[in-house]
Parts: sequence; C-alpha cells; structure tokens
Amino acid sequence: MEVILLERIERLGQMGDVVTVKPGFARNFLLPQGKALRANKSNLTHFEGQRAQLEAENLDRKAEAEQVAKKLDGLVVPIIRAAGDSGQLYGSVTSRDIAEATTAEGVTISKRQVVLDRALKVLGLEEIRVVLHPEVTVNITVNIARSTDEAEQQKLLGRAVGSEENDFDDEDEVEAAPAATEEVAEEAAEEEKTEEA
Repeated sequence: MEVILLERIERLGQMGDVVTVKPGFARNFLLPQGKALRANKSNLTHFEGQRAQLEAENLDRKAEAEQVAKKLDGLVVPIIRAAGDSGQLYGSVTSRDIAEATTAEGVTISKRQVVLDRALKVLGLEEIRVVLHPEVTVNITVNIARSTDEAEQQKLLGRAVGSEENDFDDEDEVEAAPAATEEVAEEAAEEEKTEEA
C-alpha cells in the first residue's frame, strides 16, 4: 500500500515522501496515528496545499523537543527494585517505569518515547534511548538498584554493585589487583617447577 508521510518516520522516509508499506502497518499504525495519508491524487493535492503549514508545525515540535533534550542529556534516573544476590531482578523494568522515574526527576516524557531493545532484568546502569521527536533522540542512563544508597554507589562507580560479600571499595580493588597478579605469577612458577621435577 502506498502512503504519503506527514512526518519523518525512522527507517521509512521524510515528510512528503510517498512510500510503499505493508497494508497492516498502514491501517493499524500510520493512518490512525495521523502519520500518513493514502497515496491518491486528491490526498496528494491536499498534502501539497498544507505542506508549508505541516513543516512549520514540525519545526515548532522539533524546537520544543530540543529544549527537553537539553534537560535530559546526561540524566541518570534511579529505579529501585527488589533483586536476588546475583543481581537478577524479581521482574523487569519497563518503559512505563522509566517514564515515571524520569518524570519524578522533573522532565515529563511518555512511555511511548522510551525505546527498549530488550527487557531490563539485572541491576546496574543501562543506556536508554528516548525519542522526543522523529528528528530528536537523546540517551539517558537508568540506574537500577536495590536501594537509594546502592544507586548512589553505582553512580559513583559507573557499574553495577554486586552482592555485599563480593564488593570492594575502589581503593581496595586498585590495591588488590597487583597483589592478585603476583599471586597468579607465583602459582604458575610453582606449577612449572613441579612439572619439571
């Protein structure tokens, strides 16, 4: 089915392009959402008559989206969830959870603007893409933790915090790394001596 795009659609085309799409995609998404018109002579003339107005409206929406993108750029959003000792969540974090947490941080977005490529089911920091406008995309960081203290720790470390008995402070890790390397080297030397004997 051929349609005329009324706005830019990722991986499909720009405003005004006549593209061929599957009939179900057109009937269920593009036409009801007002993102496209069926490609026929009357709709083409109607679109050309309103093209300037549509482009002006698009520029206004894009400018608003860019202002919101400036607020979102570099934002770290904490989400508190229950998880097991291995860091596996009891459930998952959804686009709705991310939208609500971002709104709580002072910037309102909808769950439809959050792009999740996969389910978020582990503790840690995750880069999430937010599409504010077809031409404006920004990345935010979602900090999934068991408590606010753990979220602060993860934010400082830049990685997930493991279970308490396996966690070290950064200073301990830096000091322990050379010692561990020396131990491994000593063990390897001892094994070589035993093999030779």
